[in-house]
Amino acid sequence: MKKKVLSLLLSTAMVASLAACGSSTDSGSSTGSADTQTSGSSTTTSDAGAAADAGSASAGSYDLTDLYITVDGTLTANVDNGQDAFVEQWQTAVAEKLGHPITLHINQPEHSGYKDNVSQLLTTGEPGDGQYPDALIMSATMFKQYQNTGILWNMADAYANAEFQSRITLPSINENMKTPAGELYGFAPTYGNGCVTYIKQSWLDAAGLKADDIKTFDDYYNMLKAFTKDGQTGVIAAGFANMKEAPYINYMPEFWQGAYPAIYQKDGTWIDGFQEQATIDALTRLQTAYADGVIDKDTEEATTKTAREKWFSNDQTTSEGVFTYWAGTWLRTLTDNLDKNDVDADLGDDRLVQLPPIKEIKDTWGGYLNREAPVWVITDDGDGDDSREQAIFDALLETMLDGDKVQTLWTYGAEDVHWSTHAETFTTNPDDPEKKKDYEYAEGEFHLKQTPNDPNSVWKKNHLDPVLVIAPLTNGFVDSDPLVEAGNKFFTSNAVDAPQSPSNETLTEVEADLTVDKTTLINEVVAGKKNAADAVAEYQAKWGDTVASILEDLNAQ
Repeated sequence: MKKKVLSLLLSTAMVASLAACGSSTDSGSSTGSADTQTSGSSTTTSDAGAAADAGSASAGSYDLTDLYITVDGTLTANVDNGQDAFVEQWQTAVAEKLGHPITLHINQPEHSGYKDNVSQLLTTGEPGDGQYPDALIMSATMFKQYQNTGILWNMADAYANAEFQSRITLPSINENMKTPAGELYGFAPTYGNGCVTYIKQSWLDAAGLKADDIKTFDDYYNMLKAFTKDGQTGVIAAGFANMKEAPYINYMPEFWQGAYPAIYQKDGTWIDGFQEQATIDALTRLQTAYADGVIDKDTEEATTKTAREKWFSNDQTTSEGVFTYWAGTWLRTLTDNLDKNDVDADLGDDRLVQLPPIKEIKDTWGGYLNREAPVWVITDDGDGDDSREQAIFDALLETMLDGDKVQTLWTYGAEDVHWSTHAETFTTNPDDPEKKKDYEYAEGEFHLKQTPNDPNSVWKKNHLDPVLVIAPLTNGFVDSDPLVEAGNKFFTSNAVDAPQSPSNETLTEVEADLTVDKTTLINEVVAGKKNAADAVAEYQAKWGDTVASILEDLNAQ
């Protein structure tokens, strides 16, 4: 069963990677607010402590000596950014906590190809072969696809008995992921986060507009038209819709409004949103905007990296005024990148405006969409004995939210590499009088250090976003950034939970093919090759019976 379903996932995922729009996601892929910095596929292994006392794992009957994890770009302590120090300090801290050493091995594939890489690892590998992951990160969409394959371990009991239960402030995040039978196959240490629409203040000023006046879609569209001139464009995104990962519409929410081009629950009933009139209307809006030139032509093929780098490029003559992207930490990251490229230096931290949801979004969804949280999963070796899986949970997930040393490593990175409490002074951009900034910290004062591979920027975080985590640190380590705080406050004040992703065996088998076909149809409509109604009819003719069967099963559950 496992290999059959996973083989289907692998073969269809390869087709999807070739035919889809080419959009990658930073969140998704995992904690969307992460400042993704990834390198090529790599494995980091540290042997620190490997020869120490080989005590038994917390599960008692399993001696866990090596832990293999696969992560995406949301672990920002990558091989170029102090991963060796993170691994070494994690091993030391976990050995102190559990009483025996564990060697941590990290496999961090290229972020944009993460889903396909995971599919291949789980299909071709076997537990204990040195490549097969003991645990890995999955987006909510990936998680729902794998949940029924039998490859994931039911961690419900381990989660219920975890020490961090006494400190959880957001219990619903993981409780809502349980199956009707009470099984739990993934663990979310944070809530999901989502995207908001950013506008460059200088572009508003040049057009004689105010963000406070952008309240409806017509207002928004007129702003895009005002921005589109002399090589500049209104808006860019990583695809017209990201059909690879829920919530699909988050990069162009104003155009999609109340449409949702996937299977979701509406008034308690599972339906296929791609067949709704709302999707036809959304595709028509996108088609008109593309023909009018207010959507950057690079959008169809752009990855998230391509889109954001063009948006904050130092060449603003071919840039765009609007970009919808992740909230919170990314308000700071986008602002800093504009600063690095000498864009709107006179505006400082006021370079960007966060646009409240337009009326049409409020009237349908109620606000921007807070995606389902990315999760950590543990692979089940299928031997009927939970001791190995429990030992992995104890070493990785239990300690990840310990409130102290290990959680700090996952939140901020390695001590004296990414952060410190020692007296310190440093300067970023020392050779640029306009950007030069001095930092001074007293002994005992927690602070973030310069980024290991970029001394002109200050480190932001590692994997866990401290404002999104479900169980906060208890050691008092807090990096307070007014811009990040403002971004998170704005999002939480203007967001609602995205629709829950469905879980169905047939859907798992056809999901990749559906993704390819829907992405192709969307791109063809937007490019003006066919009208929206005809595209939806074509989809219905090919997929109508299959989708009807999936919906029948979901609604019967």
